[in-house]
Amino acid sequence: MALEGLLVLVLGWKLAIDAEIYTKVVLASVPRPNFAPRKVNLSVLMSRKIRIKKGADIRLKGRPATTVDAAASTATYAVQPPNYHGVTPKLEVKEGAAVQTGSPLFHSKETPAMKFLSPTSGTVKSIVRGEKRRILAVVVESNAKSEAVALAKIDVASASSDAIREAMLSHGMFPFVGQRPFADVATPTDAPRSIHVSGFDSSPLAPDMEIVLQGRMDSFQAGILALSALVGGDAIHLGTCPGQTAYAGLNKVEITEFEGPHPAGNVGVQIHHTLPVNKGEIVWTMHAEDVANLGETLTSGKYTAKRTVAATGSEHPAPRYYQTHIGCELASLTNGLQGDSVRVISGNPLTGTHAASDGYLGGLDHQITLLPEGSEPKFLLTAGWLSPGLDKFSLSKSYPTWLLPKSKEFVMDTNTGGEERAFVVTGQYEPVFPFDIYPVQLIKSIMANDIDAMEKLGIYEVAPEDFALCEYACTSKIDVQDIVRDGLDNLKKELG
Repeated sequence: MALEGLLVLVLGWKLAIDAEIYTKVVLASVPRPNFAPRKVNLSVLMSRKIRIKKGADIRLKGRPATTVDAAASTATYAVQPPNYHGVTPKLEVKEGAAVQTGSPLFHSKETPAMKFLSPTSGTVKSIVRGEKRRILAVVVESNAKSEAVALAKIDVASASSDAIREAMLSHGMFPFVGQRPFADVATPTDAPRSIHVSGFDSSPLAPDMEIVLQGRMDSFQAGILALSALVGGDAIHLGTCPGQTAYAGLNKVEITEFEGPHPAGNVGVQIHHTLPVNKGEIVWTMHAEDVANLGETLTSGKYTAKRTVAATGSEHPAPRYYQTHIGCELASLTNGLQGDSVRVISGNPLTGTHAASDGYLGGLDHQITLLPEGSEPKFLLTAGWLSPGLDKFSLSKSYPTWLLPKSKEFVMDTNTGGEERAFVVTGQYEPVFPFDIYPVQLIKSIMANDIDAMEKLGIYEVAPEDFALCEYACTSKIDVQDIVRDGLDNLKKELG
């Protein structure tokens, strides 16, 4: 009888544990019902201050100094069509053609009026092609003469919506406008519900937007006025962070302050917490520096391709800001650093592109990062997973470094610490994903190509960059951002 009683107790305990697991894991995996469109949180809009609690700041070593230096002039510049997702390029020049700053190099096959312009004057040196003759880059050899095409000047304060739209297309500024859903280059014929600009970047070693826009606030205001002509002044939304003063006094823009860890600076997070995207709605986005370039281009009548790039990372000889132009040679930003032991990333460490040391700055990138390659073997007990980890950063408090001050910075390499494993529900995504969305369930619905589940789970609100921290935290080593990108592309094809 005693043995039977013990078996009953064990069985009851096991059933209780199974019930708890079912509640937390199985029920959580059920897609949300297709509720009515989400309403705007009026209390949030009135307070104009939002605290983002979920996320994480990855404290990398190699922050840039606050000084801005002129980058060394480069012999060539490249405009790279793959940087502009959703665009199929059609060439307007041939190799050997003479071009000026602002000359069209190619246009979008889908929207012929959308021009991609040369950031410098000179000669088309080469047209780089990949598989199936896909155009990877149009390389222009600079003649250092600063010859520029005279473009029409626009009075952004009084111009009509159609005039602004046509000018953005012909003046080469529309490729810098993104859209949600699908996270690609915006379609000019769409009527966006609103336009959102993030006034700060929270990603690792990200540039300070107040340094980037120093001395350019008049151009930024002109860009805001141009965008407001497209959708109305009350439909332009700017996200700022505590302590920023540069944006005070701007007109025709609704400002909301966001406080919290990365990805608080992601424009998708800001949209989600103020005016979430419902099915059938379209919103446009634009980087703050591109807004300033837009304003300067339209008011000056000269194509502006400025970039204030944060050259960062523990392997950079002298992290700092460089004033340069879109598509410059990366060698001008890395102090000529060469070697297989360093990875050069065009962009930030979480979402950037692995570039060759003799490559070019991405068209939408405002940062480069130099990290240790991580190809050297690590001894199990001193540097491997059984080491004390006194110099390792961890989101899960696996190492005692979480007790150190928040000012402590770490040197991290690109080693993933293992291969891809079974993709299971671990609860690691939710603490770093500040959306009212089930991230693991959404990823699995994308992998299964379940369109209905993808829509119910909120795919219209997200972009690959929003899952960057999930990818970093994932012990299964899943390429989450690539999966989201494929899901968005497949959904767009299905919807026609």
